[in-house]
Amino acid sequence: RFEAQSPKRRAGQVSAALAGDIISRVMFGKALAEKVCAKGTFKRPALIVQDIALHRVWAKVASDRGLAADFLHLEKDIELVNRCGDIIHLDVMDGTLVPNISFGFSVIDQLHKVAVAPMDAHLMVVHPERWFKKLSEDKVQMCSFHYEAAGADTSKYIAQIKSLGMKAGVAINPDIPVEKLFPYIGEADYFLLMSVFAGFGGQKFIYESLDRASCLKSEISRRGAEALIEMDGGINMTTVKCAREAGVNIAVAGSSVYGAEDPEAAIAALREA
Repeated sequence: RFEAQSPKRRAGQVSAALAGDIISRVMFGKALAEKVCAKGTFKRPALIVQDIALHRVWAKVASDRGLAADFLHLEKDIELVNRCGDIIHLDVMDGTLVPNISFGFSVIDQLHKVAVAPMDAHLMVVHPERWFKKLSEDKVQMCSFHYEAAGADTSKYIAQIKSLGMKAGVAINPDIPVEKLFPYIGEADYFLLMSVFAGFGGQKFIYESLDRASCLKSEISRRGAEALIEMDGGINMTTVKCAREAGVNIAVAGSSVYGAEDPEAAIAALREA
């Protein structure tokens, strides 16, 4: 149903307008450097706690959370990630590749000064190559871009990211055939499968994403490669189990954590789900 719709039409189907997100990623077990940056796969998927400061708050601006308060106290939220998580994930949107605009480098420049946990940038922009060097200068350690933006330049962009000392990821939306990623197995360090359409929060998990993850996992295994699979969108206590069974290594959660009375307890529960 979504394939024939424009991004603008899709955007109208989601419930809330928001402007960006920062995701604290909580990895299972060892430290990030030993898990994401080392070769091999996880026995259990890493858990990404999505929307540490912006995405979740802005999605709920009409309900129980105030946008300005959390945004003005962003350092406090980063400290929570530093204390409880392993990765801080930055969703950078340009309003063109996705129908939304988030934050820019004026924010990232400040975040890296207080971030203890490593940072991971998800570039939802039409010219991701313009920002690789700047991200590396801001000490970002993982960087993913969309195949939809790169096309035939995907391999070149992967190489550019790696040359700057970052781990390279390729992301796709749910309407892009997962087979489009196959040529980059052996090149990319990880693949980001969106289980909702990128750009907005509050969307329901698209269960067909599980088949896509299984398909990609099988192909990675068939080739003897070691790339990780990340899934972003609609992750909760139920879907995180499904994602794990489908071969997902890194799962992104949002409202299931920051909509909880005790976010730290919610993180622990998702880890054990």
